[in-house]
Amino acid sequence: MAVNLAPIRLLTYNVHRWGDDRSAVTEVITRCAPDVALIQEAPTWWGTRWRRRAFARSVGMHYVAGAARTIALVADPIRWSVARRRIRRPLIRRWKRFWTLQLPGGAVAVRGGEPPITLIGCHLGLANAARPAELQQALRLSQPGEPLMVVGDVNERPGGPVWQLAATRGLADVTAADGPTFPASHPQARIDAVWVSPGLSVSRIDLAPLGLGHDVLVRASDHLPVLVGISSSQASVR
Repeated sequence: MAVNLAPIRLLTYNVHRWGDDRSAVTEVITRCAPDVALIQEAPTWWGTRWRRRAFARSVGMHYVAGAARTIALVADPIRWSVARRRIRRPLIRRWKRFWTLQLPGGAVAVRGGEPPITLIGCHLGLANAARPAELQQALRLSQPGEPLMVVGDVNERPGGPVWQLAATRGLADVTAADGPTFPASHPQARIDAVWVSPGLSVSRIDLAPLGLGHDVLVRASDHLPVLVGISSSQASVR
C-alpha cells in the first residue's frame, strides 16, 4: 500500500549513557538534525528527567517520552503524540550457578503525520531466548493498519530470531545493504535495526557530508548512529 507521507528524518542511537564524551554526543545529534531521535541507553540516575530535558534543549529538540533507558526526542512536539512501555526481562545466567537481573527494558513510540505513522524505539536485552518476547512487547505500541517503523539496538546480528520475527510481522530490514554499527571504533556487527512496514521508502543518510568523521563518532559512543530519511514509497528521500 502506497503511503502519502511528508518526509521525516529519524535518528536511532545508543548513546552509551552519555558516558563517553557528552560534547561529542551533542555534536553528533545536532549535525544529524533529526525530526525524531529515538535514543537507547540514556542515563537513569537521580534527576534524570530534568537532565534529559536539558540535553534535548542543547541539541535543539524536546524530550517527550522515556521508558527505562529508551527515550524519544522530537524537533516539533506539536506534531507528535507519544506512548511508552516497560519491557519485562528475565534473569540472565552469568555463570553456571549464578543468575542475575538485567536492567529494565523500555520502548517508546511517537505517532504523527497524515496519514499517521508510528515510530517505535526499543533496546532489547542480552538474553538470546528472551529477545523475541521483548520485541513482541514493543510491537504492542503499534497501531493496526497504520505505517510502522521499529528501530533500536537489538543486541543481535541479522538472521537471528528477532530479525526473523520482524520479517514475519511484515517489517522489512531496510539497512541490509549498509555496514555494521558496533563497535564504533572498529564496526563489526550490525546490531542496530531499522524495520519498516510496506508502503514506506527509507534511505540511510551518509554522515560524512554532515561533518561527522571517525574521531567524533568514536568519542561519542560505542555505537554508530543510524540516520534515515522516511517518505512514501512514491517519493524521493533527501
